[in-house]
Amino acid sequence: MDYNQLGEKLNELLRLENEPVAIKWAVGEPRNVAKEEGKSRFCMKLQKAMNGEIFYATLEEEECMGGARYSGLKDMREYPANVQSGAFMVPKGLYKSIPAVQRSRENETYITPGIFNAIVFAPLNKVEFEPDVIFIVCNAKQGMEILHANAYDSGTHGIGADAAPVCSSMAATPYMTGKVTYGFGDVAARQSMDITPEEIVVSIPGSDLSRIVSNLGEMRTQMFFKEE
Repeated sequence: MDYNQLGEKLNELLRLENEPVAIKWAVGEPRNVAKEEGKSRFCMKLQKAMNGEIFYATLEEEECMGGARYSGLKDMREYPANVQSGAFMVPKGLYKSIPAVQRSRENETYITPGIFNAIVFAPLNKVEFEPDVIFIVCNAKQGMEILHANAYDSGTHGIGADAAPVCSSMAATPYMTGKVTYGFGDVAARQSMDITPEEIVVSIPGSDLSRIVSNLGEMRTQMFFKEE
């Protein structure tokens, strides 16, 4: 399957302004991809790939505790008590209390730690591997059309995410559930990335990309989705 062509077709059909990002989890460190230089947050890695960079990252390159935990690069039990409890989030104003943090975490998705040692990031139009997840920053109309395309032949509904971190809601969730996920991103990611107030985020499991792109093309011939 030519993911570059699928990416170009997706951009053409939706008229995306941001390049979709291909994400892949790897057991070992890839030999044909450069390692990220320095450290960055998981959400910033997405931004780098949106801007055209191709690289892989290990735990050593992950600057964010949440990014390491949700992406499966580090076990939560390895963190200090104030991180495990979520106490550090209360003074920052993300939650009012420790119980609120812990209740929220019960509904957040993370990848089982100890399996993967690296994560590869690339713009979809340059990808040379089979992606596990496609991350997209788009406007509400474009997101709506992705969701319609997902349901077009399957009747399947996407999963809505609220304020969970992007590394959880837009990476771990579609990976673990195999479902299209949509949401608004979390406050930290929106501050770190070049996401405008009007934009939303959508992630597509790599295995669904071909079907969704094909459906988008067919939908363009139908009454509700014809372009004027």
